[in-house]
Amino acid sequence: MSESSEKKILPAFLMCLFLGPLGIHRFFVGKAGSGIAQIFTFGGFLIWCLVDLIKIASGSFKDSDGKTLTEWT
Repeated sequence: MSESSEKKILPAFLMCLFLGPLGIHRFFVGKAGSGIAQIFTFGGFLIWCLVDLIKIASGSFKDSDGKTLTEWT
């Protein structure tokens, strides 16, 4: 099993749900490069944003260090 991130799922999920096309959730987990890419593509035309939302909710989203977000709060 991979290491657990110190970042929590709930804030990342809410950021992705409400501000997903702006990539704010990616900045939150330290992925600034892909966060900027999401800003310029409006969340990958919302597809990338939707995929991230599903990955976050299912517990398979990783932070910039490759650690999985595992705790909701």
